[in-house]
Amino acid sequence: MPLAMNEKKPTRPKARVAKGFRDIDADELRGTRAMLETIQRVYESYGFDPVEQPFIEYTDALGKFLPDQDRPNAGVFSFQDEDAQWLSLRYDLTAPLARYVAENNQGQLPAPFRSYRQGWVFRNEKPGPGRFRQFMQFDADTVGSANPAADAEVCMMAADTMEALGIGGQYRVNIGNRKVLDGVLDVALVEDPTQRLTVLRAIDKLDRLGFKGVWQLLQEGRTDESGAKTPGANLSDNSAKIILDFVHGGNEGANLAYCWSKASSATHDISDEQKHENAGEQYYYDNFAVLEKWRVLLQASAVAQEGITELEQMAQMLRNAGFGSQRAQITPQIVRGLEYYTGPVFECELLMETKDEDGHTVRFGSVGGGGRYDDLVARFTGQQVPATGFSIGVSRLYSALKLAGKARTATTLAPVVVTVMDKDRQGDYWRMVRTLRAAGVRAEMYMGTSNMGKQMKYADKRNAPLVVIQGGDEKAAGQVQIKDLRLGSELAANIETREEYSAQRLAQVTVPEEALVAEVKKMLAR
Repeated sequence: MPLAMNEKKPTRPKARVAKGFRDIDADELRGTRAMLETIQRVYESYGFDPVEQPFIEYTDALGKFLPDQDRPNAGVFSFQDEDAQWLSLRYDLTAPLARYVAENNQGQLPAPFRSYRQGWVFRNEKPGPGRFRQFMQFDADTVGSANPAADAEVCMMAADTMEALGIGGQYRVNIGNRKVLDGVLDVALVEDPTQRLTVLRAIDKLDRLGFKGVWQLLQEGRTDESGAKTPGANLSDNSAKIILDFVHGGNEGANLAYCWSKASSATHDISDEQKHENAGEQYYYDNFAVLEKWRVLLQASAVAQEGITELEQMAQMLRNAGFGSQRAQITPQIVRGLEYYTGPVFECELLMETKDEDGHTVRFGSVGGGGRYDDLVARFTGQQVPATGFSIGVSRLYSALKLAGKARTATTLAPVVVTVMDKDRQGDYWRMVRTLRAAGVRAEMYMGTSNMGKQMKYADKRNAPLVVIQGGDEKAAGQVQIKDLRLGSELAANIETREEYSAQRLAQVTVPEEALVAEVKKMLAR
């Protein structure tokens, strides 16, 4: 009916997903679920227990590690409740854990408290390719232990998780220490907070920009291929050299040369990727060689020496547990962005390669990270509570597994569709569906019109393996027809003769109604 002249056209909302968010299909959900079950099994095997906090916390509980509290929507999604208190969607899973421990740490929790959590987190930041405002994390933390063994164990657990997911040899857990980085900056006389941040960002880009690019960022800055200028830290030559001595061996050709020792003296696990030859002798990447170099370079910094001692203890534990430097590697290049890390920091790097937007071959990179954060619970209690943990970026890890062909494909078979030939007999069809379900077969009754063509098209769109058909004649004879859509499709693709057309009828069988379950299972097993 046309609108009257004074009638307004109804306003309808536009069907669109919110910017920075996405819909997720069944295959990815099932694949992610299978991946999470594997991670959970590893974490449970280490003795960690599950716990869950709400999506929403009081904004002040999330802390200074979020953007400016005077602008609570800058970086986080926030709103005020009926008491005018600010609430926010959680930004990560660590700050809520600190609140939980502080609230329940009067004898209710074991010490140390070992837990894992998985769930959605939300960031009100500019979205981009592969960067969403809602994403899932999977965390594990030990709260209440200052022992470096807790840090080493988290690294072992991250490595064992990658092994369990089927990507052995294609990952490495890289380990650093914020105390060592602070000591480097102190020795290099970098005191200005802005300069220190610029230096840390430059160190973080060594893999991508190389020696020359980092040298430029430590001094006057650099201009990339597009002409974009990145300001530098404006350090003196001597300060820049100290930092590059630390991260690169001190000259453009070194490339961490000081990290290699002769294989003849090796007590480590050595992989081919971790070896090279020089003048006929084999060398291997040696965590302890790295730390010895740092001892000398940073001897003027007490805080750096403390961090090096922590890393030595971790390296010894990792070696004793069978985690050689090809699985857990101490490196100067790990710079975690969050302010609350106070000691060891680590990232799990995938070594498999992919293509960037320009078609260049690049490594997939980090799929998780963490470190020690001894001051977070103290925000609530005033008492320092040591803690360490690791967080996996679930979506990024799943994408990497798909790239490597290691993601578990959806194994859930589409349902068998029971067609409706006579809508007055829906009770009969319901009984068939219930019988199949009781026998462990996914099944559904068609809910649309009784047009057979539409029912078959629906079954095709559902990727149904089988359809069950019972018209009046079959009911009178106590029989059902079962059509194998998969086999029928395969046979139809190769039909060339009348005999082959007749053979195609093998995809459809008629059996007594009481044999329905047995025949369906037999056909599904083909």
